[in-house]
Amino acid sequence: MTVASKNQKSSFLKPSIQQISKPTESSNTGTGIVELDPWLKPYAPAIAKRYAKFQEWCDKIIQYESGFDQFTRGYERMGLNVTPKGVIYREWAPSVVSASLIGDFNNWDHQANPMTKDEFGVWETFVPNKSDGTVAIPHDSKIKISMVTPQGERIDRLPAWSKRVTQDLSVSATYDARFWNPKNAYVWKNAAPPKPLNLKVYEAHIGISSPEPKVTSYNEFTDNVLPHIASLGYNSIQLMAIMEHAYYASFGYQVTSFFAISSRYGTPEDLKRLIDTAHGLGLYILLDVVHSHASNNVLDGLNQFDGTDHCYFHEGGKGHHDLWNSRLFNYGHHEVLRFLLSNLRFYVEEFRIDGFRFDGVTSMMYVHHGIGAGFSGGYHEYFNESVDEEAVVYLMLSNYMLHELYPEIITIAEDVSGMPGLCRPVQEGGVGFDYRLGMAVPDMWIKLLKEVRDDDWNIGHIVHTLTNRRHMEKTITYCESHDQALVGDKTIAFWLMDKEMYDYMSILSPLTPIIDRGIALHKLIRLLTHGLGGEGYLNFEGNEFGHPEWLDFPRDGNGSSFQYARRQFNLVKDGLLRFKHLNEFDRAMNTLEGEYRWLEAPQAYVSHKHEEDKVIVFERAGLLWIFNFHPNKSFSDYKIGTAWAGKYNIILNSDSPLFGGHDRINPDQKFFSNPQEWYGRPNYIQVYIPSRTALVLKYEG
Repeated sequence: MTVASKNQKSSFLKPSIQQISKPTESSNTGTGIVELDPWLKPYAPAIAKRYAKFQEWCDKIIQYESGFDQFTRGYERMGLNVTPKGVIYREWAPSVVSASLIGDFNNWDHQANPMTKDEFGVWETFVPNKSDGTVAIPHDSKIKISMVTPQGERIDRLPAWSKRVTQDLSVSATYDARFWNPKNAYVWKNAAPPKPLNLKVYEAHIGISSPEPKVTSYNEFTDNVLPHIASLGYNSIQLMAIMEHAYYASFGYQVTSFFAISSRYGTPEDLKRLIDTAHGLGLYILLDVVHSHASNNVLDGLNQFDGTDHCYFHEGGKGHHDLWNSRLFNYGHHEVLRFLLSNLRFYVEEFRIDGFRFDGVTSMMYVHHGIGAGFSGGYHEYFNESVDEEAVVYLMLSNYMLHELYPEIITIAEDVSGMPGLCRPVQEGGVGFDYRLGMAVPDMWIKLLKEVRDDDWNIGHIVHTLTNRRHMEKTITYCESHDQALVGDKTIAFWLMDKEMYDYMSILSPLTPIIDRGIALHKLIRLLTHGLGGEGYLNFEGNEFGHPEWLDFPRDGNGSSFQYARRQFNLVKDGLLRFKHLNEFDRAMNTLEGEYRWLEAPQAYVSHKHEEDKVIVFERAGLLWIFNFHPNKSFSDYKIGTAWAGKYNIILNSDSPLFGGHDRINPDQKFFSNPQEWYGRPNYIQVYIPSRTALVLKYEG
């Protein structure tokens, strides 16, 4: 990036950057979460201990780095950076004895641009401009750092802070680092929208976002998919697999270059256009960030970067993830913290990312990485020797830095363990995330569809799973994410209808019992999860309309086929297919939430959960929600208890023909309460509730 473009970019920063130092007075022990949850009192010493470690790092960063603002701008000092007089290149490689910058620009001459080493193991060289004042390293030309180990071995590596790497599979599977310095920087047009408090997330993978069997580009996603997402009423997009990863089929979870976006979809400018366009549509952009581990690759990854086992990672077994065959960061090292914290800052500054979904948080927080470990919910499981204190403190530092520098930022934790305080502020002794993913909910739905007859669904268990979340810690709920869509599992639509989806989804074909059941339950499962399950909602792309296939990337096991590495959005546009009904229901559900904002409202009050009738009733955000999951029983004049006396209107009816329903309910009918207690509520109304139908009623007063 040129100096001019850097100045242009800085004027668009969303918040004003402020100096941040220690979060609280030194007398604070960081155990405020104990006051919120007295059951944590026996573990206050453990909470105070990790908070003290956090404070120690704050002190070091202030003392030696002039604070978080400077420390987390590592990308402006490390790697290749353009100055008015030339290019400065710096790299941390403490164990090598010599280093040089090589590339197309100097004919790969190891003697042309030698580097010098400082006391901290950082190597540096300066490449002056040409005599005409132009940058000596051509834009998009190949570069490497060449180093010599103490044993005399010469090793060539891609710069760790590379902002652009590309792959030419006709030559090699290994990536090439590029010096990215385009003449015309992207000109931003749109400011980010206000931070959504009713977070509705559309989880998307750029590469699969086309009906065609190919890798979709950033530009195609911008032009074809962004309008679809906005039309459905989502207010944020969670972009997966953006950091460069050598193996496409890893779903982005084997990152090789952390500061480079995936080149298989296009250029950095293309991604900026995508984000800018999304902002113009009112969409927040959340990035899936993988700091839980790194690719095992040596030639184009961070593994053995300086020839040792322990440059960015722990050495020995502690630095290897046995299940994922990947490397584990040393979160207790000063330079590793600079690298990772600057990586977060880079995406906010350079690409205007609005938030992060941290992958693999469970793996980070425990030395067993969650492998073979079950979590019963007992507090002793979260404050013992199995907790990786360095990793937890790193997450605290990340969240504290991000929220202090960017008040509008959103952070989400992918954690299955249920760590108490994960989504409470760091100043209280929490880990600092805004949301956690409600990972038990999709597991419940898939287990029910796989193993339990409709007649035997345990209504109480369903309600308990959807409402069993920590008080004052926000949860993003979902029926299924990319995990359930990947080959080896099935989406909810596939569990419901895979026997007949290819033959009977046309409105010109008979509505079979399987398709009828599938469409009905697909809607009910989504609406119940949306309304009852959390303070945010997430959907994986294509699942909103019941995408008919799993997700499987090209790999040796499938003949490198793209057949299942795509999303068939064309199915929604075909007016003769029933997929349009599910798509319209998703739109109606999100639009209604946008009006009544139940995701911001306090947790629902469940007044009725009847096992025999399979009926669930709850109140949330001034709305009365009624679900009949019974496979064949419809109920007339069914008594529904309610807190509010007066008149009610139907504002959402899953049985509407627009949503593929049977039109058994008059959409214009009114309901009037009776002042008599029913199931603990002071009033009741009587409704007709057909089988496998959900109604949302608005209290009119």
